[in-house]
Amino acid sequence: MDKKSKKMVYEKQAEILKALAHPVRVSILDFLKDGEQCVCDIAEFVGSERSNVSKHLSILVSCGILECRKEGLNMIYSLKAKCILGFFDCITTCLKQQANENIKLLKAI
Repeated sequence: MDKKSKKMVYEKQAEILKALAHPVRVSILDFLKDGEQCVCDIAEFVGSERSNVSKHLSILVSCGILECRKEGLNMIYSLKAKCILGFFDCITTCLKQQANENIKLLKAI
């Protein structure tokens, strides 16, 4: 892959990371890990207004992490890129490692 193509890939990867960089969006993905949900249930889970949640959902759909379909009057959302859950497992591992390092540091004081 040439430098220009690599740069384009890096930019697209950064767009996905930016889409993930919000606590509400992270909680939406956590909620959807068990299956599809309507926007009303997602809004209740994250404790936010539907209009605000819809904005977050549109960001996640536009970058390809989620997909949606209409069912009657409801919009139903689901994980399109389920592999993203592995990324969150990795982040949790990093947090645990940091916590252990901080505990060791505090014990040394």
